[in-house]
Amino acid sequence: MKMQASVLLEPLRPLVVEDLDLEGPKQDEVMVRMVASGVCHSCLHVVDGGWKGFPMPMVLGDEGAGVVEEVGPGVTHVKPGDHVILSWSPTCGRCHYCVTGLSHLCEHGVPSNGVLMDGTSRMKLRGDTVYHYGPACSFSSYSVMPASCAVPIRDDMPLDVAALIGCSVMTGVGSVINTAAVTPGASMAVFGTGGIGLNAVQGGTLVQAHPIIAVDINPEKLEYAKSFGATHVINAAEDDPVEAIRDLTGRGADYSFVAVGVAEVINQAWDCLAPRGQCVLIGLPPTGSTVTFDTGKLQANERILRGSKYGSARTWDDFRRMVELYLAGKLKIDELVTRKYGVDEANEAFDALVAGEVARGLIVF
Repeated sequence: MKMQASVLLEPLRPLVVEDLDLEGPKQDEVMVRMVASGVCHSCLHVVDGGWKGFPMPMVLGDEGAGVVEEVGPGVTHVKPGDHVILSWSPTCGRCHYCVTGLSHLCEHGVPSNGVLMDGTSRMKLRGDTVYHYGPACSFSSYSVMPASCAVPIRDDMPLDVAALIGCSVMTGVGSVINTAAVTPGASMAVFGTGGIGLNAVQGGTLVQAHPIIAVDINPEKLEYAKSFGATHVINAAEDDPVEAIRDLTGRGADYSFVAVGVAEVINQAWDCLAPRGQCVLIGLPPTGSTVTFDTGKLQANERILRGSKYGSARTWDDFRRMVELYLAGKLKIDELVTRKYGVDEANEAFDALVAGEVARGLIVF
């Protein structure tokens, strides 16, 4: 079938809208008609060349929701017409990590070279292969993906809102409640208050952390952070965030979360910790970046530096949990959407993301 997508032909060039040929789903795959897709920093890193090694041309997008259009052989958990959130982390359900509750670390996840599990793409442009960004490639009107990436949800959940659960909500909230398991009354600092950082902030409100300190260099983003539950904000362009956090907490933060891809900020998040504090790395700097720190502070203060992939999500359980929290009025998602775009406006959406003008941009089909 023919479908429309916003295609990246090569880094540092504008995306172009093309009519692509889309092959139907094969064994254990589904085709989803997209309703909405978030515009994520991870995709921006591919566009601006910060992340290397991606095959081109490629359809981006790792945060979306839609309606199942067709299922391939072997698929029984969804049927045409079901509403689904897309996951960018396929799971086999059988490997060591899947059966021990760590499915986000599945040993048989999607290949990193722009193809699906069988080593091929489902998209072509004038006969040439077009590659998938992760399995979802949600900047397209239809998408074919591994069946485990289509997580069914309640029909009464608005799909444009549900799209953001597929990455920014799950990654940010999950880093707090799953990865770090922040306890009530613990202090936490969030460095970077874009879409994922704002969700880390509201993850702190869900577990009743205090204080919840937001750090950024954009005053408008810091105002967003207040509306999502930050009790204090620090403009790092004006004040030393390490000193300011120590002044607010007395001994340093119990937890810090890095939701921005800047190596220097990782050091700040590490230095602001109290003894036995945890620094959780969510955002990734450009390919090849390194950080250094005083190993004495690691040993003597028993600090922890850890990564958080996808908010340590068990997607088939956690996506539905996020839906229930939203419908119960306990999770803010509508407020994340600053602006909506058409599929032909992906470049404008990325420009707004770079300029810090949006909490989250949303492409709607």
